Amino acid sequence: MKTKERVAFQGERGAYSEEAILSFFKSDVIVSPCPTLFDTFEAVLKKEVDFAVVPVENSLEGSINETYDLLLSTDLQVQGEINLRIHHSLIARPEIRIGKIRTVYSHPQALAQCRKFIRHLGVTPIATYDTAGSVKLIREKKSNGIAAIASTRAASIYGMKVLKEGIEDASTNYTRFFVLSFEDVPPTGNDKTSIVFSAKHAPGALFVALNEFAEKEINLTKIESRPTRKKPWEYNFYLDFEGHREDEKCNKALEFLKKKHMLTKVLGSYPKMTKIK
Repeated sequence: MKTKERVAFQGERGAYSEEAILSFFKSDVIVSPCPTLFDTFEAVLKKEVDFAVVPVENSLEGSINETYDLLLSTDLQVQGEINLRIHHSLIARPEIRIGKIRTVYSHPQALAQCRKFIRHLGVTPIATYDTAGSVKLIREKKSNGIAAIASTRAASIYGMKVLKEGIEDASTNYTRFFVLSFEDVPPTGNDKTSIVFSAKHAPGALFVALNEFAEKEINLTKIESRPTRKKPWEYNFYLDFEGHREDEKCNKALEFLKKKHMLTKVLGSYPKMTKIK
């Protein structure tokens, strides 16, 4: 009998990361909640779990910087990606009416994704470590004037009431997640690769790197800079492109960066997600 795969995520049961896990893995898995993103990475590195699923960017609020910093500092590889439609709900204890709410708790990303609704409601937002954890928090506090922003699934798990659904600012609210383990996957013919590289602090250095991909007709799907934290105003560049690291033209582009003495780390090659869930 096959052992169930163990998958770590940041947050409590009912978090969007757990939804992403359930949408990606075809078979039953054992989910392992972790208090922080660092702990989520550590769970895989210590082989307490087989995989981790972590958020990397939101279509409204941009990248999750801590995730990218952790990807740079560990040897974990991206094995897959998930694009999850995020539906936020206002959640409270069953006896609470929406007009009584004075304070709303949630993860900073969720609060930012619901700014218009929060302003309209005239309540005070308070940041917490997790969306589902906020629902658990208001259940334990037993206060009349508080609510949480999270998924309807979280409300069901903790026995809370959904006061209003679909409170996110835009219907284009998606979060992209990475599936992490120790190895990336073989080419499928429909792949994407994520890397991080640092160019010399010199005129045209970044152009030289990006031009190599253009000349080889490799389509770039994302580029973003992050401070190196080693020297002020110097940056690492996170790049996603279509193709697998083992594809000939992709491999040659990566070798070119290395020959130009650009620090280059492949974060992983993985099947491109064509369907948005």
